[in-house]
Amino acid sequence: MSRSGMEKARYEGAVRSSPQDPAVDTAERRIATPRLAHSLASTSSSHPPLASLRHGPSRPSPAGLAARGSDHAHACRRGSPPAACHFHSRLRAVVAHPRSCGGCSPDFLRAAEFPNRMERSSFASASSGELAAAAVSGLGRPVRVIPLRHPLDTAARGPASSSSSAAPSLFSAAMERARGMGPWEWAEAALPCLAWMRRYRWKEDLQADLTAGITVGVMLVPQAMSYAKLAGLHPIYGLYTGFVPLIVYAIFGSSRQLAVGPVALVSLLVSNVLGGIVNSSSELYTELAILLAFMVGILECLMGLLRLGWLIRFISHSVISGFTTASAIVIGLSQIKYFLGYSVTRSSKIIPLIESIIAGIDQFSLPPFLMGSVFLAILLIMKKLGKTNKKIRFLRASGPLTAVVLGTLFVKVFRPSAISVVGEIPQGLPKFSIPRGFEHLMSLMPTAVLITGVAILESVGIAKALAAKNGYELDSNKELFGLGIANICGSFFSSYPATGSFSRSAVNHESGAKTGLSGIIMGIIICGALLFMTPLFTDIPQCALAAIVISAVTGLVDYDEAIFLWGIDKKDFFLWAMTFITTLVFGIEIGVLVGVGFSLAFVIHESANPHIAVLGRLPGTTVYRNTLQYPEAYTYNGIVVVRIDSPIYFANISYIKDRLREYELKLPVSNRGPDVGRVFFVILEMSPVTYIDSSAVQALKDLNQEYKARDIQIAIANPNRQVHLLLSTAGIIDMIGAGWCFVRVHDAVQVCLQHVQSSSSNSIKLSPQASGNLTDSPKAQQRHGFLKNLWKAQDGNGSTDEAQSLLRQNLV
Repeated sequence: MSRSGMEKARYEGAVRSSPQDPAVDTAERRIATPRLAHSLASTSSSHPPLASLRHGPSRPSPAGLAARGSDHAHACRRGSPPAACHFHSRLRAVVAHPRSCGGCSPDFLRAAEFPNRMERSSFASASSGELAAAAVSGLGRPVRVIPLRHPLDTAARGPASSSSSAAPSLFSAAMERARGMGPWEWAEAALPCLAWMRRYRWKEDLQADLTAGITVGVMLVPQAMSYAKLAGLHPIYGLYTGFVPLIVYAIFGSSRQLAVGPVALVSLLVSNVLGGIVNSSSELYTELAILLAFMVGILECLMGLLRLGWLIRFISHSVISGFTTASAIVIGLSQIKYFLGYSVTRSSKIIPLIESIIAGIDQFSLPPFLMGSVFLAILLIMKKLGKTNKKIRFLRASGPLTAVVLGTLFVKVFRPSAISVVGEIPQGLPKFSIPRGFEHLMSLMPTAVLITGVAILESVGIAKALAAKNGYELDSNKELFGLGIANICGSFFSSYPATGSFSRSAVNHESGAKTGLSGIIMGIIICGALLFMTPLFTDIPQCALAAIVISAVTGLVDYDEAIFLWGIDKKDFFLWAMTFITTLVFGIEIGVLVGVGFSLAFVIHESANPHIAVLGRLPGTTVYRNTLQYPEAYTYNGIVVVRIDSPIYFANISYIKDRLREYELKLPVSNRGPDVGRVFFVILEMSPVTYIDSSAVQALKDLNQEYKARDIQIAIANPNRQVHLLLSTAGIIDMIGAGWCFVRVHDAVQVCLQHVQSSSSNSIKLSPQASGNLTDSPKAQQRHGFLKNLWKAQDGNGSTDEAQSLLRQNLV
């Protein structure tokens, strides 16, 4: 074997025998630059050991480095570059390559001169315009970081992006959309029904709309009369409410399957508020119910035009479920008087209702109880069969009509005196009239707001769900405006507040409704009932209408939700229980207020006490995640990476500062880096921070001053454009130092880690960072001297022992 072959074998043996350093992550050893890979490929024929460099072999032991120091000195003098170049790259130092090595390409020499480009960054082949080296020279090896651009630095982004750098305001965006709309778009915005009229498929859609319209229309006739009785009104006003608002909504509403009309919950609210103002038998009671429809319509139109539908999002689903469950129980108890055969106190509180029922038990009548129970059983069985079997789903919609027909036939045949009936119903369409009773406007306002909220929750919620199932877009604000127009127009034709019905909308969808034409067909059926069928409604039993109401509200009793919340989230179960109990005991208004109040309290508490996570590096990656979720993540002594998962503003900045102080006093358990015994760097991961206010800015300034007094440096990673601009304008970036602002958490950790590793365990000397530059520490300058002495010894006939002693002194 030749002498050069023996040296090559001895070199490769030293590499194989050197142990791996467990502190060096595999991701750092495997990252290689495209340019370096090309250079390695071009020299692979003459330099076989370079293939191992491409895959990033592990860092050799100090003994291996010392052994190769001798090989390197001899190899460079004889022009045998492989061992010399590999040793040179593994030192990771900035040195002058010997001229005697003539086998390496210029690209390889540049890559070997800055090996951290391969070791620390996957962006090494990018141009200098994309990357900049953080000047950490002298702290071991320079770290490549992605530069964090200033938000106002439009020159670097080019003219295309600078023109769109400023976010347009809501007004300018609306004006831009308006200028881009054509005549048809304007017409569809004014009349949403044109959207489905233009694309109506007569052969496919007409039969489905006819079937659905007739099915729901037949269901609506008895339900409308029942809900009017629940509201304390004459049954005819239920038919009026199911006529004009239904047709108007089909024109102005954006949902194609929503069935609008009287509903049980709104009827209960109307009865509850008007019963405390005037007697239900007086004419003023009816006038105020019609005025209430006008007020609700105005509020809904205003909320739609001002795009305020988002306000209802603060009411949690737990509150809604608890409220509707309690309301369903109250509605059922209020209708039981038609089963018992005697009068019961009108109230929305469960205790007075139960007391009234018990007090009049001596007046109990068996015939209406038996008839009402039979009708209720029929309705529940038909609803159950219609839900479970698609072939007979028409039973669900025909249940109310079946109860009314059977009850009417029974009364006409047997004429029982113990069963009360509806009585005479006026025949004909409602006449146009302007609402009256405006002197009671202020007393009705709270109920109008509450009904509007219920309308948004019920109508918009189910309309969005149906739109998603049928594959079209629905705008919540347009939907609110359509409901408002429907109630305003209905109030001029003697209707009380109307909104979307869960049960009828579900039947409409299941029956195959494709467009708003099904709603128009429902209105035509109600119109026919008003013109020709009202004489037949005279003998409808009151207990049959009560059974229709009770069967309808049984679906609102959501005890399954309570069981689910108990197993998932005790806080949401508490909200459900509080709303449920207060609605039953103290009434609907108090129950809603308590539920909404607790919802807002929880929202405020979560906002004022945001989630803050200590991050660690996932092994083999540059990704940082919560150490509680990933216990195997790497954390570094002296460095705390904190992620704040919320906006920073006056309500939560005090909590955030307290948590940061806790991390300083109670050091998180770290598993990497030298044990320095305290925190020297706090890195704030700010990608979840969407907003910072002036109070938070001042608090961050105070926190930075406190940290400086204790030799702790703040670093900021990945702020969004608005947050970065605000921090720059407030002077926080200059105060912290532009060099301590990073695009990635990994860049910040690497720079901080350089300082920790190159400093003593007692103190860390940080240079001023106002200009964004980091200067050499005495320890780093010592390393530069070491490298210069090392290569001087090799080129100046220095001995191998001298090189080995230098290696042991600085690298062991």
